[in-house]
Amino acid sequence: MSKAIPAARALTGRGLSKRFGDLVVLDDVDFSVAAGDAVGIVGPNGAGKTTLLNLLAGSLRPNAGTITLDDQDITTTSPAIRCRRGIGRAMQIPRPFAGLTVLENVLVGASYGAGLRGQHAYRHCAEVLDTCGLIELANRRADSLGLLHRKRLELARALATGPRILLLDEIGGGLTDAEAVDLVATVRKLRERGIGVVWIEHIVHVLVQAVDRLVCMDAGRIIADGDPQAVLSDAVVVDAYLGKAQ
Repeated sequence: MSKAIPAARALTGRGLSKRFGDLVVLDDVDFSVAAGDAVGIVGPNGAGKTTLLNLLAGSLRPNAGTITLDDQDITTTSPAIRCRRGIGRAMQIPRPFAGLTVLENVLVGASYGAGLRGQHAYRHCAEVLDTCGLIELANRRADSLGLLHRKRLELARALATGPRILLLDEIGGGLTDAEAVDLVATVRKLRERGIGVVWIEHIVHVLVQAVDRLVCMDAGRIIADGDPQAVLSDAVVVDAYLGKAQ
């Protein structure tokens, strides 16, 4: 299946390659996402999915290729600067500031990511907490939260930075079906606000409810990119990923 790479996008990686010693983790990958898009990424373990997000977020640098945001080269730009320019990131394993409350955790994102202060920051955080279903837990210490609420807090902290593009790494892992439904509803709200979402997830039936484009990776390459149902029925994808998952 040919790559579906639109010409003009907000966040674009071209020819991205990453290796660790002799191990090639990404091999000449093209990827783009715009504000308002919802792109899901699937693939077997070791396919390079999280490494791609690390390159886009700036926590790793590619060995080859370029990354642009609104046609400006950010390939060597730090994660902090990318965050302030509108790239948010939610990690696979939530690591909140344990000694702070839920609200204080989100305020960190609003203050250092979005550059908000005072009442503007508090109002922004209240909206984020409401969106993520955490408003009633605002004064709870983060280290007292269960998995569901830690996942929501991870999303809220990223959302508080005011992203145009939000990178999500398996935030559905470990959730019940009902909790996953709530997560899908939240992602849909973000899209309605014009936020672009890139979501890595192994729970495919949940992912396809929230995205309009699906990317499948295997062995460091994109092997399919397009309509979710078309990608899932592609013989190469079935052989490389879905067949292994059965």
